[in-house]
Amino acid sequence: MKKELIAHRDPKSPVSEVFRTLRTNIQFMNTNNKLKTLLITSTLPNEGKSWVTANLAITFAQAGKRVILIDADMRKGRQYHIFEVSPRPGLSNYLSGFDTNTGEEISGDLANYIQETEIPNLYIIPAGNIPPNPSELLISTKMISLLDRLKEICDLVIIDGTPCELVTDSIILSRIVDSTVIVTEHKQTKKDDLQKIVTNIQNVGGKIAGIVLNKIPVSAKKYEQSYYYGSTAMTASKTRGARFSQTNKSKNVQNKMEDMKKRVKPENPQIARVQQEEMQKENQDEQPKSLENNIKIESSDNISLEKTTDILNQINAYLDEEKKNLSNKS
Repeated sequence: MKKELIAHRDPKSPVSEVFRTLRTNIQFMNTNNKLKTLLITSTLPNEGKSWVTANLAITFAQAGKRVILIDADMRKGRQYHIFEVSPRPGLSNYLSGFDTNTGEEISGDLANYIQETEIPNLYIIPAGNIPPNPSELLISTKMISLLDRLKEICDLVIIDGTPCELVTDSIILSRIVDSTVIVTEHKQTKKDDLQKIVTNIQNVGGKIAGIVLNKIPVSAKKYEQSYYYGSTAMTASKTRGARFSQTNKSKNVQNKMEDMKKRVKPENPQIARVQQEEMQKENQDEQPKSLENNIKIESSDNISLEKTTDILNQINAYLDEEKKNLSNKS
C-alpha cells in the first residue's frame, strides 16, 4: 500500500487517531442517520484534500461501514494512484457513457466502475478519463441518479472534489450532497479565500460540516509520545496513589508504634509509660491535621453566639490553611 494511507498502514499512530476523531465528530453530526453523502474539498491545490479524503474513508471502513469513495476531480484525480487501482473506467466514463480515449461507448452497468481496494468494506470509483466538460457532467441528472443508487448499496459515499478556488465542480456537488468538509493548510490558506468558498457553498444551498486544518507542524519528540489520554490516566493513577498514601499515613504511624513496642521492652514500668507518652506525642505530630483535631467544640448546652462565631473563624482558618497546603503541593 502507498505510505499515504497511514490509517491503514499504521492504525496506532497519533495521525490515525486524529482521523478517527474526525470520523467520530462526523458521526455525532449524523445522529439522525441522514448523512449518506459527504464531499471533501479545499480552496487551492496541494492542501492535502485527497490525502484527508482517503484516510477518512479508511477509518469509516475500519468502523464496519460500507464506504464508496468517488474521485470527482476529473481533471487531476489522484485516488487511483493512492489506492493503486486502475484509473479507468471511472466517473467521467460512467457519466458520459463512452471512453474519451477511444471514442467507443462503454457499458452502463454500475458494477463495472466500482473497484475493490485492499481495505475491507472500502470501494472506489476513480475519476476516469479527463473529459472536455467536467462541470456539465457533474450537474447532469445522471450524477444525481448515481448518488441515489450508491446510497442504496452502501452506508456512506465520500466524494473527493476539486479545489473550489480554481473551478466550480465542488460548488456544484455541494448542492446535491448531504454535507461538505473543507480542507485548509496551516499558515497557507488565506482567510479571505476560505470565507469566499464558505459563502459560495452556502449561497447554492450547500451545508458545511466543518473545516479541517491540515499540515500542522509537529515535533518528532511530541509525535513519538503516547496519546494524551494515556498520559492523563497515568497522572490520575499517581494522584490516586498520593491520596491513598495520605489517607493511610496515620495507619502507618500506628503500625510503627506497635513495632517499636515489640522491640523495646524496658524493665522499669515508669520508663515504659514515659516512652509511650513520647511516642503518642510523635504520632500526633506526624498525623495529618484534620478539621476535628483543629476545632474543639463544647457541648451544645454551653455554645453561645460568641463561641459559634469563634468556631466559624476556626473553620475558615482551617480551610485557608488547607488551600495554602494544596497550592504548595501543586
